[in-house]
Amino acid sequence: MEDTKNMKLWGGRFAKETAQLMDDFHSSIGFDQELYRYDLRGSIAHARMLGETGIIAREEAAQIIAGLEALWQEIEAGKVQFSVEAEDIHMNLEMLLTERIGPVAKKLHTARSRNDQVALDTRMYVKEEIRATQKLLLHLLETLVNLAEQHAETIMPGYTHLQIAQPVTLGHHLLAYAEMWKRDVERLSDCYKRTDVLPLGAGALAGTTFPLDREMVARELGFAKVSENSMDSVSDRDYVVEFLGALSLIMVHLSRFCEEIILWGSQEWAFIELDDAYSTGSSIMPQKKNPDVAELIRGKTGRVYGDLLTLLTVLKGLPLAYNKDMQEDKEALFDGVKTVQMCLEIFTQMLATLKFNQERMREAAQKGFSNATDLADYLVRKGLGFRDAHHVVGTLINYCLAQGKTLEQLTLEEYRRESRLAQDQEQDQGTNNQADLADKGEAFFAEDVYDALKLENVVSRRRTYGGTSPEQVKAAVSRMKAYLSEVRETRV
Repeated sequence: MEDTKNMKLWGGRFAKETAQLMDDFHSSIGFDQELYRYDLRGSIAHARMLGETGIIAREEAAQIIAGLEALWQEIEAGKVQFSVEAEDIHMNLEMLLTERIGPVAKKLHTARSRNDQVALDTRMYVKEEIRATQKLLLHLLETLVNLAEQHAETIMPGYTHLQIAQPVTLGHHLLAYAEMWKRDVERLSDCYKRTDVLPLGAGALAGTTFPLDREMVARELGFAKVSENSMDSVSDRDYVVEFLGALSLIMVHLSRFCEEIILWGSQEWAFIELDDAYSTGSSIMPQKKNPDVAELIRGKTGRVYGDLLTLLTVLKGLPLAYNKDMQEDKEALFDGVKTVQMCLEIFTQMLATLKFNQERMREAAQKGFSNATDLADYLVRKGLGFRDAHHVVGTLINYCLAQGKTLEQLTLEEYRRESRLAQDQEQDQGTNNQADLADKGEAFFAEDVYDALKLENVVSRRRTYGGTSPEQVKAAVSRMKAYLSEVRETRV
């Protein structure tokens, strides 16, 4: 058996060994060893095809396949140490196989290049990690939908510009994030379609002179189709960029929710309490309970953005076809995947253990004039134009602020008096609808105004499809549960 440990498998052209510094700089085995399972699977399929097409003898193919399967078991058992001198996972595995089965191993690389080999490995990795990420997203969605169902009637303030706007249900608020992560699941499915293309057979860039059966390899490895252009096959990393882009959007959505959790957990909001298992304390301030999980996820979002930007920058100036720069895609890809999956897992657990302070949420909605729009709608139903109603309600809110009252605390006489003042102001400004205003007079307001202002009624009236009413929230929960069931059966 010949010694291959100190031999470069491409070394015939070279008269001297590469420098040690060059080996260290050039080598990717420190990170691309993560691809060994995909490389072995691809090599087994390639060897089988070589044997079936008669490019090598079937007996040789069978010997190579048996050697690869045995090597796989050794790696899984922790009995294999990879070599920096062998540069990458592809040449490490070929060297190890040659040590075990002899010269026949050298026939494995017939009709392929490391260029189409690494493209294959990366596509197989991305396909698998897309599915793994989707499963984590579905688990998060299930947790979120269960919480939304529990809180279909829990009232809280809804915000625009971080100012209290209108009352909503907590269930409705949570389902907004469910829609985001549902889109992420769909986005990953779209990315999967463009990743599910077999590049093996492209060779270094121009194809091969051997009669390959690429469709056979695609079937064995579970690819939907084979690539159409050999140069694009080895230089394409669009699917990696797309995957990192999808991962970045997942982090956007996680980070937005984390920001709200951080705010909600503060003493000023006090909407939630974090479980002790998913928060930390201070080394100096004994009263502290810090939202470290949410803050770290918010911080790691920038890290995933960086992974995406790294690859975009690597690719932006590359001529066709393969260039060594493309080796830099692996670390960014692996880091993005691991970061997002870790964040999804711990965020789901943190979310499942949150305690919501329902009384505090309702109190906040009550104090922020969140029912002001409904008061304007009440006046519109009485026959007043919306812009006039908006002006009257604005005047009433100014009065409430001056008196330290809420809209619900005003007496009927106060409503009628302030509305008359608002009418007088409108007349002074020369509006064109004074007859309408004068005709209504004190009839603007009656005892039913208090029913219109009640927060439970405010949210329950928003029954339009996709609205915040408990009725619509429960319907949305049912739709989301049906979607989750369908996705689990058909896609993931």
